Amino acid sequence: MFNYIVVGAGLAGSVMAERIATQLNETVLVVDKRNQIAGNCFDEKDDNGIIIHKYGPHLFHTDNEDVWKYLSRFTSWRYYQHRVLAEIDGRKIVIPLNFNSIDDLFSKGVSEKLQESLLSRFQMNSRVSILELKRLQDPNIQLFTDFAYEKVFLNYTMKQWGLKPEQIQPQVTARVPIVIGRDDRYFQDKFQGVPILGYTKMIQNILKHRNIKLLLNTDFKEIAQVRNNHIYFLGKKFKGKIIYTGAIDELFDYKVGVLPYRSLRIDFHSLPQGLYQNTATVNYPNNYEFTRITEYKHIHPVSSDKTTISLEYPQQFEHEKNERFYPVFTEDSKRQYKRYFTYSKRFKNLHLLGRLAEYEYFDMDDVISRALKIFKETMI
Repeated sequence: MFNYIVVGAGLAGSVMAERIATQLNETVLVVDKRNQIAGNCFDEKDDNGIIIHKYGPHLFHTDNEDVWKYLSRFTSWRYYQHRVLAEIDGRKIVIPLNFNSIDDLFSKGVSEKLQESLLSRFQMNSRVSILELKRLQDPNIQLFTDFAYEKVFLNYTMKQWGLKPEQIQPQVTARVPIVIGRDDRYFQDKFQGVPILGYTKMIQNILKHRNIKLLLNTDFKEIAQVRNNHIYFLGKKFKGKIIYTGAIDELFDYKVGVLPYRSLRIDFHSLPQGLYQNTATVNYPNNYEFTRITEYKHIHPVSSDKTTISLEYPQQFEHEKNERFYPVFTEDSKRQYKRYFTYSKRFKNLHLLGRLAEYEYFDMDDVISRALKIFKETMI
């Protein structure tokens, strides 16, 4: 019936299905165990008429013009540049920390010396991780990094990951750097925005093709079995190609254990006021059990006398109890994934793609770029 099966209707799977359908003119089956498309990008209008992101805020940003042009075939954009504040000792401070934050946190004399020290070592507008700064011996910089580490990074990291910053792989801690300059945007990419009608509508447009057959509310394991180094579809050995974007440990029945993830509980609240906070997102590194509050009217403006916010409570991922959000990168988890990846090579027609299948912390543009690359390298 099909020469191609894509498991997962999120960004990765949808892009791959679109390429197969349009470039190869092949019929492709897309299977997803949720009753919705768009994966963790899923958004919808709430009772206030505000587009909310069910799995937390997703802000698209990229320097990859090819990725931007590809998505622009399926959506118009609201050009949006994300700005974040953090509540530090009762004050709202720009995040990532930058020279504006330093001016707010320290006296004029201390601030000037610190900025001078940073500029003597780093280029203007560069981004430096807190752990890299901590290794420097400059006393001025040490004063700042000690403060930033204690007040901004340590407790937030402990809440978000259940680990100290030093226990996590550098690619994670580097995601929230120190900015050497006054650029107060959270991202500095050339292209930034959100789909004007939302991510769900954009992905619906990506999947809108006669060659794409969509099967929702269906676990891949309901229609396929993995045994004897082969994958069987509806009881028969499947000889076509399978692009798998789900959790790799789940696919292989947890044969070498459950890969560690962090999850989130996201509570949405409707408030009877025009706006709740000054920016879309405010982080709370030290106070409360939640890590951040997001207000969606800043991301998707709408005329309403009400507003909608979400509070995020990090949790440990528990199989069949909550959702996987963030892979926890440690030396042990990397070795565990490598064992799964090595085992996956026994299946010659299986292609792994995306955060869960490749156990990587991909941004949205990375996922799309990877899907386009894997299509060119393995499908044509």
